[in-house]
Amino acid sequence: MNTKLVIITLAVVLVAVSGCSNKAIYQNLQLNKKQECRRLPVTEYDECMRGMEQSYEEYERQRKQTTNQ
Repeated sequence: MNTKLVIITLAVVLVAVSGCSNKAIYQNLQLNKKQECRRLPVTEYDECMRGMEQSYEEYERQRKQTTNQ
């Protein structure tokens, strides 16, 4: 489990350092989460994928609302 966290963290840092936008980072994290969903049993897959439905624009709008309050 710690290895996965290190890999994800490293990927995020590399993307951030390379000058990619926040949207690209979000999309990369979503891709990693989808890959994790694929490793789950079929009974858990659909529930896991439901968490991937939020677009970057929705995420950004929600994040701004949360940070402005």
